[in-house]
Amino acid sequence: MRTTLEIDDRLLKQALTLTKAKTKKELIHRSLQAVIRQQRIERLVGKLGRLPLDLTPERLAKMRADG
Repeated sequence: MRTTLEIDDRLLKQALTLTKAKTKKELIHRSLQAVIRQQRIERLVGKLGRLPLDLTPERLAKMRADG
């Protein structure tokens, strides 16, 4: 999808430098993925506070192996 955005040049240059992204498109994709990942982590952390979490290292390893 094509979208036109107005982005602060200094912010864009700093982000390109820090991420070493080769294109603006790559930078935007990485940025969106990072936001999505962070929101999922925050949501999971929020749920963990409400769920009983009695995992043993063995049970956790089995859950990881099961997918």
